Amino acid sequence: MKIENLLFDIAEALLYPVLILTVLALLYALVELGALAAEVYKRRGRGIDRLDYAIDQVHAYLAAGDNQSALNVVHGLAYNEKMAGALDALILQRGLPNTEDRIAKRLAEYDYASLRRLERTRILVRMGPALGLMGTLIPLSPALAALADGNIQRLTSDLRVAFSVTVTGLLIGMIAFAVSLVRDRLYAQDFSDVEYIAAALDDIPAPPAMHAAQAVGVTPIGA
Repeated sequence: MKIENLLFDIAEALLYPVLILTVLALLYALVELGALAAEVYKRRGRGIDRLDYAIDQVHAYLAAGDNQSALNVVHGLAYNEKMAGALDALILQRGLPNTEDRIAKRLAEYDYASLRRLERTRILVRMGPALGLMGTLIPLSPALAALADGNIQRLTSDLRVAFSVTVTGLLIGMIAFAVSLVRDRLYAQDFSDVEYIAAALDDIPAPPAMHAAQAVGVTPIGA
């Protein structure tokens, strides 16, 4: 078997997997577009005044030793589970050994989680057009063969497939790029909010070590 025949067979065998992946990628891009709409809606009340008001409440609760109420307030500022965990750390890690390092690590993990979320659609930005190109080139070979044989019906069918996959692949890339672009801004604002709250809580005296241990659910020795 000649090498060109082998490559031709491989390309033909990839046609249906490429078509299936293109449809799945389009569905996933549409799901992510809907998820983005929900994320934008959640943040409709975002603003510096809301942050300052919440910080004042947290100051008051922490000064009174009411960590649970302070946690409830910061939970109201979180737009997702990872952000809630980062905000919790600003309160729960206070007074523990290496507090600054503990909080910095949790903020870094939150930032990494946001990047992982962005990777889902960033991959589609490149994958969509790549699938479209593959779906365009694979049917062209049998289409040209059909043209040489005078089989206009086969030629028309293959060209329809090729052009349809091209358009779909470009659509996937456009949707994924728009979602990634907006999410990048949203997540940058979220991280900025967390950093702002962290800086605002720095001037609050840390509780005794025993109280901090109780805040994270650790029973002090001898209690």
